[in-house]
Parts: sequence; structure tokens; C-alpha cells
Amino acid sequence: QVRLVESGGGLVQAGGSLRLSCAASGRISSLNAMGWSRQAPGKQRELVATIFSSGRTSYADSVKGRFTISRDNAKNMLYLQMNSLKPEDTAVYYCRIEQVGNIYWGQGAQVTVSS
Repeated sequence: QVRLVESGGGLVQAGGSLRLSCAASGRISSLNAMGWSRQAPGKQRELVATIFSSGRTSYADSVKGRFTISRDNAKNMLYLQMNSLKPEDTAVYYCRIEQVGNIYWGQGAQVTVSS
């Protein structure tokens, strides 16, 4: 019912920037929460940032001040601007949407930060 496709991952040096995008299609509710999670090798998936339909945002402490989440409701697009990247930000980043009691995930985009 809902499909999420991430793009924009890649390899960057520490201190650099990347912008992730997520295109949502299918039955998108007007009331939802969209966000990004990440999973590093050998670690559990963790919540990075969330943005609600109202525009309210929340961030993990580890990315506050460096990452910015945004959305374009008209285009059903989600973005994550990542600045001042650190090697510990290396992970697969997943787009997600929570709506009507369901959670949907994208296939993931690899972000690698070299020191």
C-alpha cells in the first residue's frame, strides 16, 4: 500500500555533508509521522529524526545541530540534510512512515563517512 524509496547515500569524508531523499507513494495519509532511522554494522536500528504532519520535529541527541529533517507534503517527499558528518554516522539509513497504526520502511541507503 505504501512504497518508500531512498536516494542520496554515498561516501563522504568526515566533516562533509550529504542529503538523503525519500519518495513516498501509494496510500499516504494526511496525518502521519515520517522519519529516518539508521543501522550500523553489529548494532540495533536507531531513530535519527522524525517530522510530523504538523511540522514538529524531533532528533536523536547524537545528531542534534548537525542533521535537519524536512518534508514536502505536496510531493510526498522526505529529506535529511546531514552536515558535519562523523565516522560514527556510517550506517544504512532507512526512511519510514507511521500512519493509521502501520509502519512502512524503505529499502535503505548506505552512508559511509571516512576519517
